[in-house]
Amino acid sequence: MAQQADITAMRRAVELAARGLGSTSPNPVVGCVITDVSGHRVGEGWHQRAGGPHAEVHALREAGVLARGGTAYVTLEPCNHTGRTGPCAQALTEAGISRVVYAVGDPNPQATGGADTLRAAGVEVVSGVLADEAEAVNIAWLTSVRHGRPFVRWKYAATLDGRIAAADGTSRWITSAESRADVHRLRAEADAVVVGSGTARADDPHLAVRGVDAAVQPLRVVVDTEATAVKPGARILDDAAPTLIAIAEDAETALPDVVRLPRAGRGLSVPALLDALHARGVRSVLLEGGPTLAGAFVAAGAVDQVVGYLAPVLLGAGPAALADAGIGTITEALRLDITDISDIGSDIRITATLKGA
Repeated sequence: MAQQADITAMRRAVELAARGLGSTSPNPVVGCVITDVSGHRVGEGWHQRAGGPHAEVHALREAGVLARGGTAYVTLEPCNHTGRTGPCAQALTEAGISRVVYAVGDPNPQATGGADTLRAAGVEVVSGVLADEAEAVNIAWLTSVRHGRPFVRWKYAATLDGRIAAADGTSRWITSAESRADVHRLRAEADAVVVGSGTARADDPHLAVRGVDAAVQPLRVVVDTEATAVKPGARILDDAAPTLIAIAEDAETALPDVVRLPRAGRGLSVPALLDALHARGVRSVLLEGGPTLAGAFVAAGAVDQVVGYLAPVLLGAGPAALADAGIGTITEALRLDITDISDIGSDIRITATLKGA
């Protein structure tokens, strides 16, 4: 059973790891805390950007000679390979660290084995401390490594009776300014933001991040099967962020930056879209599309997390948040585990994952 000192230090490491969300892809987010021989915190760091020093290196630099004989707390098993940076397992050993506590084993076959290397060097190694919390903060990268596709977070905003717009199509603004600002935080954490042709036609969305300091702009993606929704001059085609238009293999367009995908039903193949995005280094997707696109993703089993913003508003008519998802009876309903409920302005934000995921 983990000691309280280990739990406290690891929780701080998880907090540090979260600072890298949105800026480290295709690498994981990692946090590290180092304590000296007396248990006092002497160094900390997090992986700040892809290609830059890993969390352990930042923490070791801050700790200096005080790291010798101390303990390193890391949210992910220290890497064991040389890529754009050297192996962290070796760096910890050379710094004289006598004990390493990590939360989650590294599932990447190219980098795993750090724990064995440390043990072979005489370092005490403890694993699994706050594993659930470390998994949660790094879920996008872990999903991409384990399943070979991006992690998909479906976000929607609705009234308390589940409507995303009024009967006449108006929807600005159902939720509060605070909720809309929180969505920009989600965008900043994602590698790609995806909408469908209906949203592109109705809203001419911009999809870039606003109001988040030093945000790395995500790839803006429109699923435009027939290549008719995105017109020259659309806001999404400006230079504020990169853009990709997904169209059918047989569709005709003069627009640049398109990817051609096979059809599936009345739209495009969701697995093919995710494969194409993964090949471009996308490890996390924020699905902001309307009910039709959301239904296609749910039907394809491609939604990992749901974030719903519910406003204290009633409409009684208008489109629902989710269209046909291939669910015909209550026994086929997708049951969710709620992981968080928070007040955001005048709204409630509910975060949930598929039950048993």
